[in-house]
Amino acid sequence: MYYGKINKTDIANGIGVRVSLFVSGCRNCCEGCFQPETWSFVYGKLFTDATLNEIIEALRPEYIDGLTILGGEPFEPENQETVSEIIKKVKEVYPKKDIWMYTGYTFDTDLKKGGVRYTAYTDTILNNIDVLVDGRFELSLKDPSLNFRGSSNQRIIDIKKSMQNKAVVHMSELE
Repeated sequence: MYYGKINKTDIANGIGVRVSLFVSGCRNCCEGCFQPETWSFVYGKLFTDATLNEIIEALRPEYIDGLTILGGEPFEPENQETVSEIIKKVKEVYPKKDIWMYTGYTFDTDLKKGGVRYTAYTDTILNNIDVLVDGRFELSLKDPSLNFRGSSNQRIIDIKKSMQNKAVVHMSELE
């Protein structure tokens, strides 16, 4: 897997101060995407063990609330194995830090068993993240006043509660 960048003090992509990993590769190619360069699966640098160690170290300070993974597209099949390894390691080292993930796919259709982006790694990813912001960015629904999302069709989902309830549970205080 390739990645475009790592932001070590990000306040735009989740609650609090976060480390954000921007993975490369996206087939959604949304009109108005804020970083179309990440559509290429070979944009940026190759993700290595050293990259993972850099993320683990960046998460160390107490003022860092957690990790956000976005893209590109973390749920492209080519990215899911590495993404699952990243989040498992982060949860092992920092069980109290939360993990947010952004996807242009939808939790309750595309990422469920039989969905267009379901792989052998999807459940591992979903079982180890806390918040999922899902849905394609829709330029016609763009709204800069929204918290942590670009267009009004996108949802901020409490994944832990959604997995328990087997239904989408929105983080309504953020929407």
